[in-house]
Amino acid sequence: MKKKVLGIILGGGQGSRLKPLTSTRSKPAVPIAGKYRLVDIPISNCLHSEINRIFVLTQFNSASLNKHIKNTYTFGNFSGAFVDILAAEQTPENDGWFQGTADAVRQSMQHFLAYEWDYALILSGDQLYQMDFNEMVKNHEKSNAEISIATLPVNADDATGFGILKTDENENIVSFVEKPAHEELKDWKSDVTDEMKSQGRDYLASMGIYIFNRSLLKELMCDKETMDFGGEIIPATIKTHKVVSYQYEGYWTDIGTIGSFFEANLGLTDDIPQFDLFDNDNNVLTRPRFLPPTKISGTTLEKTLIAEGGIINASRIQRTIIGIRARIGVGTTISNCYVMGNDKYEGATEIAHKVYNNIPLKGIGERCYINNCIIDKNSSIGNDVKINGGDHLEDTETDLYTVRNGIVVIKNGVVVPSGTSII
Repeated sequence: MKKKVLGIILGGGQGSRLKPLTSTRSKPAVPIAGKYRLVDIPISNCLHSEINRIFVLTQFNSASLNKHIKNTYTFGNFSGAFVDILAAEQTPENDGWFQGTADAVRQSMQHFLAYEWDYALILSGDQLYQMDFNEMVKNHEKSNAEISIATLPVNADDATGFGILKTDENENIVSFVEKPAHEELKDWKSDVTDEMKSQGRDYLASMGIYIFNRSLLKELMCDKETMDFGGEIIPATIKTHKVVSYQYEGYWTDIGTIGSFFEANLGLTDDIPQFDLFDNDNNVLTRPRFLPPTKISGTTLEKTLIAEGGIINASRIQRTIIGIRARIGVGTTISNCYVMGNDKYEGATEIAHKVYNNIPLKGIGERCYINNCIIDKNSSIGNDVKINGGDHLEDTETDLYTVRNGIVVIKNGVVVPSGTSII
């Protein structure tokens, strides 16, 4: 498998639907679950599947992603394994930025073709799932496919938000429609397992996970007019090539909006989460950090995940993820939140200066109440701050925070003065 498959992870565009989390970082670099980055998910899936030659394609705000990749994925000098960043670059053949998923691969083909591989595994950098790609590759070979597409059975309500595929009795994809209207769906049911049928999940949605044969991908990338896999290349190749569905029935979610990002993170606090961080065989790999254990004093915790290096003196924390190096003051209550933490500690001199000048320290102060909120990294929230997200709040954009669908997002590195109310 190591030499047979090349992993290609698409970093996505500007990530405007995830702003302000993507204002200073690319989508794959957004922190998830308190200690990981989104890009760790597809990379971990690849490495667990013995696919250890991986390119990550990006072009927006890539500095923090570059740093994370460099500090995380290091292999032995003689292993041949790598995880490399390929940012958009000007060449004699290409003088512009990536114009879509296919264009990103096209502009990077010279780098891919320098290696031996039979199949290109093309993945998205902003999805949460655990998949054994070995099984997908085996199915690809067994069916003599030229392209394989990972598909997820979905119900009628969800189907209108995806590209929907129709298969024949041999799992060959025979037709495709992008985000069909509800009234169109009656003609788009596919053969799914009995368990999926019992849940009303009769429609096969594209997961944006593809396997291409080397020769075909090389041929397709010669057409400089096609810019996107899902919207252009897949619908066209279904008519001319053997394109096969690989049906996946596990947990999968596309993290494209603030709402989906928020729910995916808070879902990790469930008693039996759909995405299992505690799996010995499918653990998420990330940068090793030499941090002390988190210190907790006087805090009632319920359904909460807490990363390393924190100092927590809150009264109560419920259904919340607390990231690395988090500091939370006495008397504070936090519920339904994702607190990303900090990149470094404040030193004694810096703390003394801030206390003397009445400047909030990094982290969350005393006697705060925070609900339905994402607090980005390195933010400083003063004492007696009240934030109560919910449907009663209108979408808002300020220098300190953003409100999207009732979720309050405190921006990266801002200072929220003591006594602030967002209610």
